[in-house]
Amino acid sequence: MIVILNNKCNLNKDEFKAYLKDISEIKTKIDLVLCPNFLNISEFKSDKIILGSQNVSAQNSGAFTGEISANILKSYNVKYCLVGHSERRKYQQENYHEINQKIKKLLESNITPILCIGETKEERDSKKYKEVIKEQLLSAIKDLSLENQKKIIIAYEPVWSIGTGLIPTNNQIEEIFSYIKSYIMTNKILYGGSVNETNVDTLKKINLIDGYLLGTLSLQEK
Repeated sequence: MIVILNNKCNLNKDEFKAYLKDISEIKTKIDLVLCPNFLNISEFKSDKIILGSQNVSAQNSGAFTGEISANILKSYNVKYCLVGHSERRKYQQENYHEINQKIKKLLESNITPILCIGETKEERDSKKYKEVIKEQLLSAIKDLSLENQKKIIIAYEPVWSIGTGLIPTNNQIEEIFSYIKSYIMTNKILYGGSVNETNVDTLKKINLIDGYLLGTLSLQEK
């Protein structure tokens, strides 16, 4: 079981230090991966939590102002990195090719990509959600060897569920997870989207879930 804590654009330097101290005291046998904002990566110090990143550049180096490459992340001992989060697809217009390139750069630096995929409410309502999931998945693993494909963690986050309090039924989640498994059988698949203290017990009943990607809930230290 693996849980990814996505801090998003939150926590200044002092707030992060206090937050990190609190979550480092959590006693758990699961793997906890913390994805702070880029500036707080340099403030990360913990032997109990694994360091992740929220994003990576599709470039190795060069005149790309504001970008952070995979080899820079590696120098800070980053082990995991989110790729293709719906917020970046929407606000930064990340396309399939760019996401594919980012995954390749991460794998070259031995950083595990966490590929975020999921449909909008319109795509769900129009019954096109499987087509969307398939396109997001296959475009992301394009030109990758089978060995490298297996290294990717998939995070299913229905866009209509993120931050809304709405959550798919267990049957709907199982349907998507089984569909993803039909293309990549052995990869770990996480669920994300409005996970909270109330519904997590229901989600635990789904045997296919290998862990969770937490956004808002990640900011709660205990």
